[in-house]
Amino acid sequence: MEVFTDFLARIDNPQHRARTEEVLTWIATTFPALVPEIKWKQPMFTDHGTYIIGFSVAKQHLAVAPERAGIDRFAEEIAKAGYDHTKELIRIHWEQPVDYSLLEGMIAFNMMDKADCSTFWR
Repeated sequence: MEVFTDFLARIDNPQHRARTEEVLTWIATTFPALVPEIKWKQPMFTDHGTYIIGFSVAKQHLAVAPERAGIDRFAEEIAKAGYDHTKELIRIHWEQPVDYSLLEGMIAFNMMDKADCSTFWR
């Protein structure tokens, strides 16, 4: 996960840095076929050159971006987890627990849904 070292080092708050590293490491371990990358200065994971999930860090939350199809497919689960979301991203506030089963479902869905995708974005 060296690819994320510089990104993580720029997160000033040590708790936010640790949480972000925990999530990125969990994904890399759970989905070893995914490629960890930095694009547009943000960490993300791709599969056969197509975007699967990405992240960004804000003062109040960790933003998770599974693309709109992922948000639409998991809207009910996102609400049940207590996360705010827009059409394009989910906000996991720093004091909230990470729902790893939700992340796993979104990633698995994107990998399956984009198995034949030949472009970066849907």
